[in-house]
Amino acid sequence: MSPPCPSGPDQLPAWRRLGHLARDVGHAPAAREVFARRVGPLFADYSKERINGRVCQALVELATESGLPAAIAGLFAGARVNATEGRAALHTELRKPAGEAKAKVRRERERFLRFAEELRAGRCRGRTGERIRAVVHVGIGGSHLGPALALDALGAGDGPEVRFLANVDGAAVERALAGLQPATTLVIVASKSFGTLETRVNAETLRRWFLPLGGGADAVGCHFAAVTGNAAAARDFGVPPERLFPLWDWVGGRFSLWSAVGLPVATVLGRKAFEEMLAGARLMDTHFASAPLPENLPVMLALLQIWNTNFLGATSHAVLPYDHRLRLLPAYLQQLEMESNGKSVRLDSQPTATHTAPVVWGGEETGGQHAFHQLLHQGTRAFSADFIVCARPRHDLPAHHEWLVANCLAQSKALAEGRGAESPHKRVRGGHPSTTLLLDALTPESFGALLALYEHKVFAAGAIWRINSFDQWGVEAGKALAATIHEQLLGGDAPEQDASTRALLRELRRLG
Repeated sequence: MSPPCPSGPDQLPAWRRLGHLARDVGHAPAAREVFARRVGPLFADYSKERINGRVCQALVELATESGLPAAIAGLFAGARVNATEGRAALHTELRKPAGEAKAKVRRERERFLRFAEELRAGRCRGRTGERIRAVVHVGIGGSHLGPALALDALGAGDGPEVRFLANVDGAAVERALAGLQPATTLVIVASKSFGTLETRVNAETLRRWFLPLGGGADAVGCHFAAVTGNAAAARDFGVPPERLFPLWDWVGGRFSLWSAVGLPVATVLGRKAFEEMLAGARLMDTHFASAPLPENLPVMLALLQIWNTNFLGATSHAVLPYDHRLRLLPAYLQQLEMESNGKSVRLDSQPTATHTAPVVWGGEETGGQHAFHQLLHQGTRAFSADFIVCARPRHDLPAHHEWLVANCLAQSKALAEGRGAESPHKRVRGGHPSTTLLLDALTPESFGALLALYEHKVFAAGAIWRINSFDQWGVEAGKALAATIHEQLLGGDAPEQDASTRALLRELRRLG
């Protein structure tokens, strides 16, 4: 097993070999060979990537020279892969079955699943004794995007209605509460620190919403639960101990769906579906931990991203789900990929000499075909893409599904092969790389496997780029400035602000 690369990946022999191969590939069409892999309920075809056997071999050599096998082993062994914060990243521990998971993971999983079943069965009552019929989940980023995507993807179930509140915009608060009654509503506050600005402001507003029920702290205790790593702050807010669920420091927010952050999912879909989702993710964990590099799907997707980003000049990556139920997947992957690997400093504190994560974007298909696909087919930008589609739908409209799948396959083929025409205005160049991910059906198991696939892809790419995929110090910069500007917006002096910010503050005060 090779040791980790001591400097940047661009110093490795395989990286230089890939540079030569990229010049040979040029703008050639996609590979004519079949490159595909199945893992459980998920089939991946990356034959439309601009690769060949020699490129694949060199990419695998890059992973080996980078010490990726040792990095994968360290991830699962609990090494402090989050070096800047001195933490492990053991979200995979949350997916282990009861017989294998740590005692505290088993215990807390059982606690929040039991609470979810109480909500589903109507045994959870509010301050006035009425049954809880609606849940408002308050979080942002990882504590919001995962459960929101899961419920949108997997269906309404038969539990209480769940609404999500992330944006600090008051309009979002009003929409989240529209039509709800305090007496029959429960609020789940999901915040690792219990101090994130948006979540804290929203939670305090919702706490005031319950004041007409009377009872003060008792009302908070009857109508609030919390998922947090700061139990003391949650208790001070008024959340009772029996409704406090931990979020350990070795679980990053964008990897937290598998913890009590997934409480809304279990509440709506039930224990069985939640455990099936864990099992699907666990299937991908086992594959990632044990499959040889050339057969390891997360590793190959990471290597393809590096190939496209660092050697073929792709600056963005489009996520194109051909399934209405996965319409929130692009937003989820934006955070997972860009917050994880949007870094410019290596683990050794030196600047990266290579680009890291591309800009991730996308949209629900087939709507995107009539919006941004024109740029994809005839624009000037280099990009890569993932197409995601299900073989079997959940509805009983087969003609719709047949057309949906046909469009998916046609678009990936057109991006790869282009189209000749006498008129240059009608000519489509092609040569754009893409991977197609085919789910047998969208079930809790396949959904869990899909998300874990992307999680491990992100880690593998970060390990090869020699960056820390588990911190997000850039996010903190804007947060620190917001508090000062908030005071100045209310009337404080702002001599230290730049001219633009001072002018905006003056205009906002005048209009306010």
